[in-house]
Amino acid sequence: MTVVIGLTGSIATGKSTVSKFFKSRGIPVIDADIGARVVVEPGTEGLKSIARYFGKEILHSDGTLNRKKLGEIVFTDPIKLEKLNDLLEKQIRNWVLNQKEEYLQQQPSLLVLDIPLLFESNYLIEVDQVMVVAVTEEMQINRLMQRDHITREMAVQKIAAQLPLAEKIKQADVVIDNNGTIQETVEQLEKWLQQTDQIN
Repeated sequence: MTVVIGLTGSIATGKSTVSKFFKSRGIPVIDADIGARVVVEPGTEGLKSIARYFGKEILHSDGTLNRKKLGEIVFTDPIKLEKLNDLLEKQIRNWVLNQKEEYLQQQPSLLVLDIPLLFESNYLIEVDQVMVVAVTEEMQINRLMQRDHITREMAVQKIAAQLPLAEKIKQADVVIDNNGTIQETVEQLEKWLQQTDQIN
């Protein structure tokens, strides 16, 4: 029987590091961020719907989505961010669930759903356990500033646009502390994986 893990965190907490770990161990990972890109490719209903709402200025001259421009709009306006999520949520969910069904037919022992908005978009019913990747608030701000080359103010705005990390931790079955080195994170994951194998 496949155990489905919902992997989440908040922006710049290092969820991708954990996702890469699972992939390196041959564990299938369904990445909702990939789904979010697929559903806004040129010609898709997803891209048409957000262009209708946000205007043609969020498109490049070749018709592809200008992610930077769209990000500047939604991360400074919680209402517009919520609207963006509403426009794409169903399509992303359909993509994720189709991927999930395909993998379940292969009957892996573990299947990871890598979903940034796992709590906000009600994916809890789709997973058996929730793993949250966590860091301190200061670490999160600093990593986001460095990663996106943005000001502290913009980093704080982006973080504030999401459900607080502390709320996610409260609902987690497993919390991975990603404040240290990558090796320290990997050691936590290896230990968890061994315990899971023993249970199964």
